[in-house]
Amino acid sequence: MNKSPLLVTIRHAFISGLILLAPLMITIWVFMQILAAIGGTFAPLLFSYLPDSVRNNAFFGILLEIVATVVILALITVLGYLSRYVFGQYFGSLAERFVQTIPGVNTVYNTVKQIVDTFSAQNRNMFSKVVLVEYPRKGVRTVGFMTNRAQGEIRSLLGAETCSVFVPTTPNPTSGFFLLFSKDEVIELDMSVGDGMKLVISAGAVVPAAPGEAAPAPPPSGAPGA
Repeated sequence: MNKSPLLVTIRHAFISGLILLAPLMITIWVFMQILAAIGGTFAPLLFSYLPDSVRNNAFFGILLEIVATVVILALITVLGYLSRYVFGQYFGSLAERFVQTIPGVNTVYNTVKQIVDTFSAQNRNMFSKVVLVEYPRKGVRTVGFMTNRAQGEIRSLLGAETCSVFVPTTPNPTSGFFLLFSKDEVIELDMSVGDGMKLVISAGAVVPAAPGEAAPAPPPSGAPGA
């Protein structure tokens, strides 16, 4: 039995409106929960000096909860900043110096620290280009990240310009393989390093658009099977 076109249109319109309102309603609900949990708990303590007529008033009660929530979140932020950039650096340096004095442990620690620093936000620019290389065999290409152009001993031994390429594993890009390719074996891509990482982590499911190409449009709500 075929559905009436009017009913199908109404159903699609209702679903579209629900999808439009759902994020807003969820955001409001989460905000109210935070307000009740933080503001409702600390407002009576922070504003205990105010008369009951003000604290029990519906409008002023909500206003005081909002102010209390902002104050508590600001205090948490300040505490986090102090612990990370003041106390954290001091105690962190003490702990690191202690670890460095332990034979064997210091080797493992330094290796892990180098790996973590490699993938930290401060060193994201170590990947200069997203590239395509033939790996693990001829005829098969994979996405890699150029880290440098080989110099020194490697350049002198190979006698040609060589590119250092990191080929990450999927979906965990923190492990992978360090490979050396001659310059003519490397195809440089225009996509950003961030887009390249998305491509690797999603196993090719998230493919960035080519330069000048529009992103693929989502299927229409009235498509078959919708």
